[in-house]
Amino acid sequence: MISLVTGIHRGEVKRLRALALEAETATDRLAKTGATLAARVVAAWVSDPRFCDKNGEPLLLALRQSDGVKDAVPCIDTLLQVARIDIRGRTVVDEMLRAKTAELVDEKYIRLLQSAYFGADPAEMLYFLGANVGDHMNAAFHNMKGEQPRFIERALFHNSMSAQQLENVRPELSSMADQLLRQANQRLLEGQIAGTETPSGDQSEPRRRMRFGVYYYETGEDDAP
Repeated sequence: MISLVTGIHRGEVKRLRALALEAETATDRLAKTGATLAARVVAAWVSDPRFCDKNGEPLLLALRQSDGVKDAVPCIDTLLQVARIDIRGRTVVDEMLRAKTAELVDEKYIRLLQSAYFGADPAEMLYFLGANVGDHMNAAFHNMKGEQPRFIERALFHNSMSAQQLENVRPELSSMADQLLRQANQRLLEGQIAGTETPSGDQSEPRRRMRFGVYYYETGEDDAP
């Protein structure tokens, strides 16, 4: 099925599957380092109004509750509670500092530098790439088989645009995508829907996971998809 849909030779599909199996141990290691948890913390930080200013920009967060109370700013531990992450705040802080996603201010506060967590090394970036692309393909195969409910799998495309036109509109499209993901994450958190560390509701019901994403690509008009 994969060979038919993608056009990749079956031998190459077999090789890629073998590489994926070899990468499972790396996936386990990444989960233990807190990389995936850090990504969820950043998502909550940029989407929850309690941790953003009136313009929607992420606030400085206090490393200690006492400093937060004194200076009337939220604490990193409060953010972890909102993101439903049951792990020491310093562990997540160290991960974000390692990935240069955030920086310390006066050794008392942490400032977010990026609106998303990208990973600190190629192995982490490959992990997130595999998860994103894998679930995208799974959604497409699910729909092709006619299974219900159908998953969201849509794209907008245009041809015959100049490089300058795309240069002008690209930042706006990126901002629109960022806003969509923030709103989606806020909805999941506010609705007590998201959170795997402290699941809510009927514990006898099978637990599920989801992924909701946005991508953008451009190339020469003669380059076929």
